Amino acid sequence: MAPDKFCPGSTNVRTPTPESVTCLNCGDEVEIWTDEPKATCPSCGHNVFREQAPTCIDWCKFARQCIGDEAYERLKEGKIGGVQNH
Repeated sequence: MAPDKFCPGSTNVRTPTPESVTCLNCGDEVEIWTDEPKATCPSCGHNVFREQAPTCIDWCKFARQCIGDEAYERLKEGKIGGVQNH
């Protein structure tokens, strides 16, 4: 794939956006980006996880090449056997 052409499935990884997730421990809102599987609550230090929709890493054999090793490994960290790791 040419460096200036990327599949649409990698958009949320290549151009992440912030989301708000409620900490299950203290109830505060935590900002987490769409390219992150988890974040730490600044109020209580508890790990929070965002709901992860399927991305290109779940089906595309070229995902590692397209999004890069670091992003690929970070996203895989939050999934074990295709399920979100809590």
